[in-house]
Amino acid sequence: MGCGRVGATLAKSLEDNGHSVSVIDQNPEAFRRLDSEFGGNKVTGLGFDRDTLKQAGIEDAFAFAAVSDGDNSNILAARVVRETFGIENVVARIYDPHRAEIYQRLGIPTVATVRWTAHQVLRRLLPMGATDEFRDSSGQIQLSQVDVHEGWVGRPLRVLEDATGARIAYLTRYGDGLLPTSTTVLQENDTVHVLMRADTSALVERILTSAPAVTE
Repeated sequence: MGCGRVGATLAKSLEDNGHSVSVIDQNPEAFRRLDSEFGGNKVTGLGFDRDTLKQAGIEDAFAFAAVSDGDNSNILAARVVRETFGIENVVARIYDPHRAEIYQRLGIPTVATVRWTAHQVLRRLLPMGATDEFRDSSGQIQLSQVDVHEGWVGRPLRVLEDATGARIAYLTRYGDGLLPTSTTVLQENDTVHVLMRADTSALVERILTSAPAVTE
């Protein structure tokens, strides 16, 4: 739902990956943003209207993304799709970060546009820190990319895990993803992706962005 720049880009990416796509927008002019070769279904209407959703094929859908420019419309559509049609894979774009946290706790995955953008800008202004990459539906578990102090380089990842109580989910090394083992050692220029409880994120970030307390 929503054929703005995000919706049109999503539609193209999904179709390029072999999926059948329907796009809903209440303004038919919005469909001009779609690629000229787009072969999916274009439905004019409100994305939270049941008849509109049925016309778009919601009863046979695997997933639904609400990415219009209205928070209320997005969350309403996401709830209708999940609660009325039983679609499990639902995500809503929410501009208000406080609302996004509330809906995450209600089990509706959200993308908080303002917070995500702010994090990306801060990462470039202040490179030593953490950026959220994923949160589970409860909002209690998060995956974050964390900048690590150079003092940790050369140490086994288990040392980082012991110091923080978090899990190193994976590394990005020279552009490639790497699943760590019990013997994996942190190398210079590795990007570290940490899985942790959301309420410990500040502590984990503080530990990893500082030099290790004890030299081993």
